[in-house]
Amino acid sequence: MTDAATGPAIDAVTDWHRLAGACVLLDGFHALKHAVRFGARIPVAVTTDRRATLELADELAPDVRDTLDALLAEVPEPAYTSLVPRPHPTGVAALAVRPSRAANLEALARTPRTAPVVVLDNPRNLGNAGAVIRLAAGFGATGVVMTGTLDPWHPTVVRGGAGLHFATAVERLAVAELPSGPVFALDPEGDDIRGLKLPDDAVLAFGSERSGLSPELRARADHLVSLPMRPQVSSYNLATSVAMTLYHWSFTGGRAF
Repeated sequence: MTDAATGPAIDAVTDWHRLAGACVLLDGFHALKHAVRFGARIPVAVTTDRRATLELADELAPDVRDTLDALLAEVPEPAYTSLVPRPHPTGVAALAVRPSRAANLEALARTPRTAPVVVLDNPRNLGNAGAVIRLAAGFGATGVVMTGTLDPWHPTVVRGGAGLHFATAVERLAVAELPSGPVFALDPEGDDIRGLKLPDDAVLAFGSERSGLSPELRARADHLVSLPMRPQVSSYNLATSVAMTLYHWSFTGGRAF
């Protein structure tokens, strides 16, 4: 800590080191903004320039400005960069308490369901996984479930999701543990999605770009569905496929939020 550090800054850095191992890293102003909006518990938040951050809140997020005013502690830039693996251009970071697995499972199991659950079957790319969570939150999906080994709460996934993990239920489950509801699995050999109406309680499953659906997920599927795609094009980006499918659900009668 530098000589310029004040008592609140020292306290914030001390709290950060104490809590970091058990909390979720929120990287940047927008991640913090979204987490606050959707009720995350945030024990510590830091910025390298408190005035500039609150001015940004006045401009982009006046609804959370007062909350940020109470949360933010200004710390010297060297202290900030020592706390985060990759400094964000806004110079803002925070720690949030991850929702309990029990709470997420309860949300995923709740019926009747008014919006689909998105399933990423054995995803590989952390950034894509984060982008999918951001999309799902935007459409008001019930949740995002990932099978396989990727941690949906990995810091890179949370960064890609811009803090919107707190706007939907995000969990890792085995295929056998998926929520109830008809499973619509995306597959190039499936029925053209343009001829289908996806129900609100659908479980929308997407395989990895490289290997597609796992045998376990394919066996669980009630319907195989394909997206329109030009011949000789191998595949869409995972997040693009999810966006197209959720848009189709909302456009054909789904309650998009």
